[in-house]
Amino acid sequence: MRETFLERWENTRVRYASKAFLTRAMAKLIQDEGMGLDVVSLGELFTALSAGFPSERIEMNGNAKSHEEIELAVNSGVGRIIVDHPDELKTIENYASKKGVVQRILIRVAPGVDAHTHKYIATGQTDSKFGFPVELSEGSMLTNAIKYAMNSKSLDLRGLHFHIGSQLFDPDDYIKGLEKTIELIRDLRDKLNFVTHELNFGGGFGAVINPSIPHVHPEIFTDPMMKLLHENCTKYGLEIPRAIIEPGRWIVSEACVTLYKVENIKELPGVTYIAVNGGMADNPRYALYQAEYEAVAVKDPDAPAYDREGGTHVSIVGKCCESGDILIENAKICKLEAGDIIALYNSGAYTFSMSSTYNKLQRPAVVFVENGEARVVVERQSLEDIIRGDNL
Repeated sequence: MRETFLERWENTRVRYASKAFLTRAMAKLIQDEGMGLDVVSLGELFTALSAGFPSERIEMNGNAKSHEEIELAVNSGVGRIIVDHPDELKTIENYASKKGVVQRILIRVAPGVDAHTHKYIATGQTDSKFGFPVELSEGSMLTNAIKYAMNSKSLDLRGLHFHIGSQLFDPDDYIKGLEKTIELIRDLRDKLNFVTHELNFGGGFGAVINPSIPHVHPEIFTDPMMKLLHENCTKYGLEIPRAIIEPGRWIVSEACVTLYKVENIKELPGVTYIAVNGGMADNPRYALYQAEYEAVAVKDPDAPAYDREGGTHVSIVGKCCESGDILIENAKICKLEAGDIIALYNSGAYTFSMSSTYNKLQRPAVVFVENGEARVVVERQSLEDIIRGDNL
């Protein structure tokens, strides 16, 4: 991100989308790398602040912010609050006025682009639950919000934010979203005399889930987007706004493997089940939207896949009481035995952050490894942790 975006293009920022994976150690790592954080909840904001993360490098996002979240964001001095609903403006203004500060904000817009991805991770369409529809007619939701912010003494509207979806591998949808947003920036200047100083492109850069597939380089998205931004702003006589991106999955997905122990193997006609000591409780992504993974046996990662007679497929399944508790439905993996350890590749994004204690399973530990040295940054959940706060 530094080489292909921050150092290649002037007036740019990177804000890691912490929803993909956030621990206090991860927040410190992002801080050391010179990036900022995008947070979407009280818990994410508190985690970042508890790690000593600089509040001015935090952006508070989210479509349903509570008063408590906005209050902490304002009082802790976050750099930006990204407004997703008209009522947020009054709430932010109220807390900023009480504290005697001017809170910097961005307004999130939905540019009307239906990204080519799973419908659960598409966010830029006109009827999305996120952002303001791009409509600048008199009395529209967006027009009223811009006017309100411009007239407020406690709000400093710096610009716009848009995000069209996740796991995108083609820049075309980004380009469409950016074109519409730049047209909006032009109209804001012409109709409301508003100058856009900052433009947040969001994230969603695709991350591969199979190590045999080439890594996705971010410049296939950021280069054409930055060129379009410069060209169209120049064409329309606009100030070129500061460009901000919010990579999350792209940064952390390939950095992680999840280790599972094989508990048992059940061979049935047509299918072999490899049951492991985890599953949808620590990684619900297959159950949610059929996320695909690759796994290998730790004892021999390069061993050829075992093929039973008759083409029986192998499924790696979890221990939760759900038929949908599947990690890989058609696994290409060598012959295994109970007690073997398997490694699930590219599982850093939206696995641990989505994990639960369903069936009262313990959340796993998180270990950082660097230069051959390992360090536990999140301890494995104990049985006492599971019942903490559960009162008779």
